[in-house]
Amino acid sequence: MALTFVPTPLGNLRDITLRSLDALRDATLIVAEDSRVARRLLSAYEIAGKEIWTYHEHNARSTTAAILGRAATEPVAVVTDAGTPGISDPGNELIAAARAAGIGIEVLPGAAAFVCAAVLSGFSLRRFTFEGFPPRTAGERRAAFARALTSPAAGVWYEAPHRIHKTLAELERLAPGRRIFLVRELSKIHEQQILGTPAQLRAALSDPARGEIAFVIEGTDQPIADASTIDLERAIDASLAAGESVSAIAKRLAESGAGERRHLYALISARKRESGSGGQPS
Repeated sequence: MALTFVPTPLGNLRDITLRSLDALRDATLIVAEDSRVARRLLSAYEIAGKEIWTYHEHNARSTTAAILGRAATEPVAVVTDAGTPGISDPGNELIAAARAAGIGIEVLPGAAAFVCAAVLSGFSLRRFTFEGFPPRTAGERRAAFARALTSPAAGVWYEAPHRIHKTLAELERLAPGRRIFLVRELSKIHEQQILGTPAQLRAALSDPARGEIAFVIEGTDQPIADASTIDLERAIDASLAAGESVSAIAKRLAESGAGERRHLYALISARKRESGSGGQPS
């Protein structure tokens, strides 16, 4: 038998494939991110009497073996709340475990919010990256956005509605003129599409914002001059000139929220080499 990953509608219930409906009807077990969402979906398509197990980041480790046990002898379907399972949930871990156990895996084509957002942007997609949700800590977010804003590839992100205004403010500080495309409530009744600078997006969004959000940062070949990055580099140079070790500087800056320690260590090591002070990082 097999484990079948079934994409589900992002919002509009008509956005489901015939193969997906067949897989849901044939499955003796449906593995869902949220059983309540799954039952509403099944009810909408008049698919009744299905056994449903929940599977999410908090129980993945304890549930995987039981799911694979069923999939070894029965058809099992895996769904997420919306879109393709395995992108922003632990489904990829389930696939890896199934492959290691020799259980067949099938992923059906279907809805994926980041692909729709990327195409809707109108930006060049010869190369683009899916970044998922931004990091939570201030230093890591700043570093992630700085990398994205200097990349020639468009970057697609998800963001929680209660954090989107803060995120756009950060992007405005880093690159106020950069074009960004944002889509809120994709495929739903109140879908909103906005293209413009970070400030224009903030002005067009309600505060607080509501609903699911994806945004796309247009790629560029032009570097950004971020004041906070310049200040960080000056602080590093001053610490190196004072004879402080690379590891000590990295530890202190990480504790102050300037970024992840390993990334800071690499940056400080590079600054030390550029300064011509020689020697190995310590």
